[in-house]
Amino acid sequence: MTDIAVIGAGPAGLMAAEVLAAGGARVTVYDAMPSAGRKFLMAGRGGLNLTHSEPLAGFLERYREAMPHLRAAAEAFPPDALRDWSAGLGQLTFVGSSGRVFPRTFKASPLLRAWLRRLDASGVRFAFRHRWTGWDGEGRLQFQTPEGLLAIDAKATVLALGGASWPRLGSDGAWVDCLAAKGVAISKLRPANSAFTVAWSDVFRDRFEGQPLKGVALTVGAHTVRGEAMITRSGIEGGAIYALSAELREAVLAIGQATLTIALRPDLTADALTTRLSGTRGKQSLANFLRKAAQLSPVGIGLMQEATIASGRSLAAFSPTELAHLANAIPVQLTGIAPIDRAISTAGGIAFDELDDRFMLRKLPGVFAAGEMLDWEAPTGGYLLQASFATGAAAGRGVLEWLSR
Repeated sequence: MTDIAVIGAGPAGLMAAEVLAAGGARVTVYDAMPSAGRKFLMAGRGGLNLTHSEPLAGFLERYREAMPHLRAAAEAFPPDALRDWSAGLGQLTFVGSSGRVFPRTFKASPLLRAWLRRLDASGVRFAFRHRWTGWDGEGRLQFQTPEGLLAIDAKATVLALGGASWPRLGSDGAWVDCLAAKGVAISKLRPANSAFTVAWSDVFRDRFEGQPLKGVALTVGAHTVRGEAMITRSGIEGGAIYALSAELREAVLAIGQATLTIALRPDLTADALTTRLSGTRGKQSLANFLRKAAQLSPVGIGLMQEATIASGRSLAAFSPTELAHLANAIPVQLTGIAPIDRAISTAGGIAFDELDDRFMLRKLPGVFAAGEMLDWEAPTGGYLLQASFATGAAAGRGVLEWLSR
């Protein structure tokens, strides 16, 4: 018999395994992939953003409606604890200019290798290429393996199978049917931190695909975020878009589209921008004039021209006041959401009402859940990994407490 089965070898599952092993439990981690931390390694490809240095009160607000349910876990394993844990693995961290926290190596692989060595030394066993398919008729965990079906007895189970983004790395959402069959309420999985589609003109698409928008302010409804975005062939993505993805997604799902407003020079008032644009253009092209007078980028000017297509007016016919207004209020119609398998993370999952304060499923005693399987979402910037680590640790502590009773 496996004392404790942890299903899922991502950050939440590995952290649960570490806590359990430190508490004296015998632990086996099962995963459908050939190795651990596949998505974790992918997240660190451009620099592993472990967490954020934001004060905890503001940090917790990033989890929106789920904040009350995640508070205890995050307070028990806050960002400073995660940094100390990383340092304990020989991976010191630093705070970037944006407040994000990274390992000094800037990579995920050294941290993961050190972590797996620690887990191995603590007696944690791994069983890869074991895809969990639910429970058999006797209540045993059932896995599809290269050798066929395998049934496992466990005193307790931690489910940490991720959401439904990046299915080729193991997060495919296949667990939804297994839990739904047991009567567990699950909020529909939806893309989070995702790109959105825009019907760009052919001219704009061909010229500006892959071009960044820097230092802009993006607004949807009452929500405004400053940062960067990227024009793609089919739409728009990037950090500032991800920060608004919940509001944008819900608008698209409700009415089929969302209006995103882009301010190219949010640091300038309308009057200041009008003054800059009231000079004589002379023989300069309009694009050169806008670039020099208001320091607008070519892609920003292209967005202004895109916005005039529907009105039928030429941008050259705009007055300085109209140009200033448009430059800081460019409407962009988002027509759809990129598929969930292209999203960075997932919204939706196991409803928190289904869990007790130990992260145990009320309808399945002895079965705990953690990480992105739960119904929460957060922007990029370290918030995703922090909640995965924190809920994994909480589930591990919950198992030990439950067994002790």
